[in-house]
Amino acid sequence: MSNIIDGKAFAEGLRADIASRVGKLKAEHNLTPGLAVVLVGEDPASEVYVRNKARQTVEVGMASVEHKLDAQTPESDLLALIDTLNKDDAIHGILVQLPLPKHIDESKVLDSIHYEKDVDGFHLTNVGLLSTGGDGVVPCTPLGSIMMLKDRLGSLSGKNAVVVGRSNIVGKPMAALLLAESCTVTIAHSRTQNLDEVCRSADILVAAVGRPEMIPGDWIKPGAAVIDVGINRIERDGKKKLVGDVDFASAAPVAGAITPVPGGVGPMTIACLLHNTVQQACRQHKIEMPAA
Repeated sequence: MSNIIDGKAFAEGLRADIASRVGKLKAEHNLTPGLAVVLVGEDPASEVYVRNKARQTVEVGMASVEHKLDAQTPESDLLALIDTLNKDDAIHGILVQLPLPKHIDESKVLDSIHYEKDVDGFHLTNVGLLSTGGDGVVPCTPLGSIMMLKDRLGSLSGKNAVVVGRSNIVGKPMAALLLAESCTVTIAHSRTQNLDEVCRSADILVAAVGRPEMIPGDWIKPGAAVIDVGINRIERDGKKKLVGDVDFASAAPVAGAITPVPGGVGPMTIACLLHNTVQQACRQHKIEMPAA
């Protein structure tokens, strides 16, 4: 279907651009961007994700450093490691894989990463820069989403955008990005009245609530662009499968453009993490980001 936004292909193109930029940084500035990923505990999904991050980091020519810590690691030890990475000139991006064990204060850890080495866009300084139109680091999933929307639609100016979900990781930064593109933005959530009507008003609908197939096709305005951020594991007909927050089967015939799950927003997240690392490396060395 021509209206499907292929996130996997888009991410491949973005990684090729990043590899080109990294090559120029090495040749022209003797600079190799370095990404450090910290994993605490042995969550299987997190381990797979960290492994994929490391592989893709190396594939684009960047340096990858992994720190795997025991689940019982004291918070003070994790903070000490982050302090060491903050002071390491070879490391330009630091990512602490979430979730963390319950005995560790997630907010304290994320804020201990220097904002110039924050590649997730979770540091309060970067959150503030995004919300006030400053030049900070944008969280990876919203960044990938806005890239795909602009690629498919061109100018977003004047469009009605509805973001279903108000999380700090996706919903709020996505709304800030859409505002920056001169959209008229509504943030909807579990307590929104007449949610179906609110969704039908959207030229751009971003679903980020974490509820499988919550949004059916008849909630979508014909021709609207739909970005489905949800990744939900369900069992159907005795088989496990991944589905989004949008009921793809009923939504795809209505939408003008739509991301599938899997293969939509997901592949963009790591690609945007690599983009953010290169961006931070350039900022730390006070050089312009090279053209791809």
